[in-house]
Amino acid sequence: MEIIIIIFLSYICGSIPFGLILTKLFSDLDLRNVGSGNIGATNVFRTGNKYLALLTLILDILKGYFPVIIAQKFCPEYVHLSGLVAFLGHVFPIWLKFKGGKGVATYLGILCAISYALGILFIFTWLITILIFKYASVSSLFSSLTIIVVTFIRETTQGIIITKYSSIELTNNWPILFIFFILIVFTHKKNISNLINKTEQKIKI
Repeated sequence: MEIIIIIFLSYICGSIPFGLILTKLFSDLDLRNVGSGNIGATNVFRTGNKYLALLTLILDILKGYFPVIIAQKFCPEYVHLSGLVAFLGHVFPIWLKFKGGKGVATYLGILCAISYALGILFIFTWLITILIFKYASVSSLFSSLTIIVVTFIRETTQGIIITKYSSIELTNNWPILFIFFILIVFTHKKNISNLINKTEQKIKI
């Protein structure tokens, strides 16, 4: 019963299309007809309303953060499942015929719930990459890759050191983070194609 509740609440929370709702309320625009047609903060930014984009970003982060925090408190064995379902809720929302966003902000919220250090690392890597390349897609892909590489090295190295001297069981986050990376690559497949064809839109900072 617990797993059903976790799946249901995580999906519902993750599937709320804040970008679409906010632009409809404050700009009378259908975000799906703007820019890339994506419902995330980056596309809200393309409407010219930076404050609305920031609010969308915060809310999309929180809808990944809260389900995982709740799962940590009541059902810690389902933490990774909660994060994955919340992410899938954003990418495949039932309210929009399963056509959602790319899930990067929601992924950041999940990361922060798992580890604030990973969340900070993601933000830092994303900002540095966007300043260099000016492509949100490149920043998202590179930051996600950085997270999985750093986590894998850290957990593998610690595992080797600790298991030699004790029976402490480490939190094994890298497999689920690898799944998230694959999913983020999938949601950015059009962007990857645009990058190859040199038609990807840059972000004006």
